[in-house]
Amino acid sequence: MRAPASLQGRLALWLTLGAVVLWGLALVAAGQQLRREMGQVFDSALEETGQRLLPLAVVEIIGRDEDDDELEEEEWEPGDDADDPGDARTQSVATLRAHDEYFTYLVRDASGRVLIRSHQADLAVFPPYAGMGFAETATHRIYSDAALQGTITISVAEPLAHRRQTERELLLRLALPLLLIVPFSLIGVWLAVRTAMAPVQRFRTGIEARSGTDLSPISDAGLPSEFRPNARAVNRLLARLRNALEAERSFTANSAHELRTPVAAALAQVQRLVIEAPDEPTRARARQVEAALQRLARLSEKLMQLARAEGGRLQAEAPADLVPVLRLLATEMGRDPAHPVALILPDTPVMAPIDPDAFAILVRNLIENAQRHGQGAGTDAGSGGTSPEPVQVALSPAGVLRVSNAGPAVPPEQLLRLLRPFERGTTSANGSGLGLAIAHAIASGSGGTLELRSPASGRTDGFEAIFSAALAPPAPTVRST
Repeated sequence: MRAPASLQGRLALWLTLGAVVLWGLALVAAGQQLRREMGQVFDSALEETGQRLLPLAVVEIIGRDEDDDELEEEEWEPGDDADDPGDARTQSVATLRAHDEYFTYLVRDASGRVLIRSHQADLAVFPPYAGMGFAETATHRIYSDAALQGTITISVAEPLAHRRQTERELLLRLALPLLLIVPFSLIGVWLAVRTAMAPVQRFRTGIEARSGTDLSPISDAGLPSEFRPNARAVNRLLARLRNALEAERSFTANSAHELRTPVAAALAQVQRLVIEAPDEPTRARARQVEAALQRLARLSEKLMQLARAEGGRLQAEAPADLVPVLRLLATEMGRDPAHPVALILPDTPVMAPIDPDAFAILVRNLIENAQRHGQGAGTDAGSGGTSPEPVQVALSPAGVLRVSNAGPAVPPEQLLRLLRPFERGTTSANGSGLGLAIAHAIASGSGGTLELRSPASGRTDGFEAIFSAALAPPAPTVRST
């Protein structure tokens, strides 16, 4: 039998089993004591029966008519079977009505001749008289007694099967309550353990409910003293985690601001240098520095986004509609004719407990990745070349966002690696290798999932990123179109 996983189930199981074992041991001990007590009672009954019958038998035998006795002696010849039930000198006591005769008896003289016997007495059951007291055969318990200096003896026999049957019936009656006690004990123990474990269950529920948006201390009211150190340790851990997250968020916000300012200033100076450079070689070097600073600015922005994605605060305190955020970003990022975006939105709100800013960062990175690595990326539609195929962005009412682009299929062994920071596929396009890693971190931190597919759904080529948000209950109002 496999033990329950919960502490409550284990306590209920083992306490019930312990009670059953104790009842079983008590039943065995009671059975042994009952067997001894019953043996004494039955032996006392045998002895009392013999002692009551023997005087009656003596009076009966002595009071017989002497003439009848002489007549019986003349009729009896030596060699006749004295134990023959048909012996004329043997008197069988008649019964008034049929009944079960548990005690049978024989009255014999000194020579062993049967003088009186009960009507169901089996002579083969009684051994020869061997003295006063108890004796036991394979089938009977026998008590023997004597009177008139041993000239008249009586033997009273009781079947051992009768004793065993009585013992079984009494033990069964003792065991029957146990069959009722076991289920009631299980229910009672389970209720008692459940009541006692209620504060622990509340504490466990409080721990399970905690997330990156709720790191407040957990109440330890009513907890047993054995669990209070655990509660204090958990609350200290939550406090350290809360302080660490607040410090990380503060560092991220301050670093982003402090890093953007000097990079922007350096870019401005370099761009001014490009304009004021006296010769072409100097302008070329200045443009190289400008491109390096622009890459540094983009990289610093991506690193700040990755730090925020991995630092928490990705779930909103209240569910937010994803549709307006997605519409705004797709419209903004699809203005460039070289990087068009085809947007499909549902007619109803899509409520999800993800922070809108975090969702905007996820969407921006997915669309940027598709624009940068899609087929025809960078082609100018007005230069006479082929128009680039737009990036397909679709959000379903179930909260599934699909961002797909055309292009060569990505080998399956490279798909999972693309979710790691600074991992890039076989492409010559500019990039830091952080966009998909940021999107994956936001998806995981908000309770959603991010899946990469290549080829894209319904195509033989292309690349598709699928973000499945953890949806909240639908809003009671319907958004107007």
